[in-house]
Amino acid sequence: MDVVIIGAGVGGLAAAVGLVRRGHRVRVFERGERLRTGGAALSLWSNGTAALGGLGIDPVGLGRPTDTVVGSTPTGAELYRLDLRAVSEDLGWPNLCLPRRELLERLMSELPDGVVSFGPACTGARTEPGRATALFEDGSTAGADVVVGADGLRSAVRAGLWPGDAPRPCGYASWQGLAPLPIELAGSRTSRWLSGAEGTCGIIPAGGGQVQWWFDLPWTPDDPEPSHPAEVLRERFGSWSDSDVRTVLSHVRDADVSLFPHMRTRVPRVWGAGRVTLLGDAVHSFPPSTAQGANQALEGALVLCAALDAARGDDAAAALRRYERVRRPCAARASWVSGRQPTQFVKGSTRPLPLSGAALGSFLKGYLKLVSNALRDAPRGPVARA
Repeated sequence: MDVVIIGAGVGGLAAAVGLVRRGHRVRVFERGERLRTGGAALSLWSNGTAALGGLGIDPVGLGRPTDTVVGSTPTGAELYRLDLRAVSEDLGWPNLCLPRRELLERLMSELPDGVVSFGPACTGARTEPGRATALFEDGSTAGADVVVGADGLRSAVRAGLWPGDAPRPCGYASWQGLAPLPIELAGSRTSRWLSGAEGTCGIIPAGGGQVQWWFDLPWTPDDPEPSHPAEVLRERFGSWSDSDVRTVLSHVRDADVSLFPHMRTRVPRVWGAGRVTLLGDAVHSFPPSTAQGANQALEGALVLCAALDAARGDDAAAALRRYERVRRPCAARASWVSGRQPTQFVKGSTRPLPLSGAALGSFLKGYLKLVSNALRDAPRGPVARA
């Protein structure tokens, strides 16, 4: 099958890898002159690494495993402790944090030369009997059996399907960065999530001495972006006495800080029309409060590959609708839970959660299974085999 994919992000590249390995002809179109490797780090939960494994990519060696999550107050007092190692062993797949650049470059390395093209932006896609066509701003087109819009939050393919159905702000944004930091945590397998009246903070080792950090704050599209965001963070969180937070604040520079607004899109019942469909943030963008964005994109890539692979000689449009039916329930659950902004519910809490680490682990395992096709279908992974 001939497949055109719009967007060389996590979902688009992962789908390309899976389809190329299954013998399909794939062309990926990315706007601009080069791969966009910006952004900080990604958390890949066991369902995301299981999806990578299903696509034929061994996640072992990527980033840094996360074995423990510790929740704390601004003073560093522990509120809860989650044993992610036990979750990984039970599900068979690791939980990782890694730079977004590392994942994109790994996916690109799995593709033959010429699969990914850079150039004008896509402006939409049209479908007709037996064919689909991607449209570009310079007037050029790319026809194929199937067009997949994996072009992110501001998807032009989605806009053409549902004009006016724009992403909605959720009231928060993350100020985040990725940098080497002189803290013991950088060489560990422990991530820290802190919450207080001023906001929430995460500090997660991402491998190679680098640390992913973020601060979640109330935000609306009308809020002006400060010219010196590092100073804003130091002013807002300067009263926090936790030593790791103070190290982050003392080392952050304006150039290190990026703004990531929390946005959410409606998850439609049907994700496309005819021989056009959507993948990843283009169809189900939601806040990062449960860190499922990249994971759901990888899950979508895996299910899409299986649907198109089974469609040899079958109707491609019917295969896309099967992909959408299989994926939608899991993606809709992830969107619903993430849209509740669960990390904000404990903001300002000063008392330990009345739950054991085992109970928290059981909740997490249940959630990951509810939002995952890969954990249901993938064989036992490298953690289970170790």
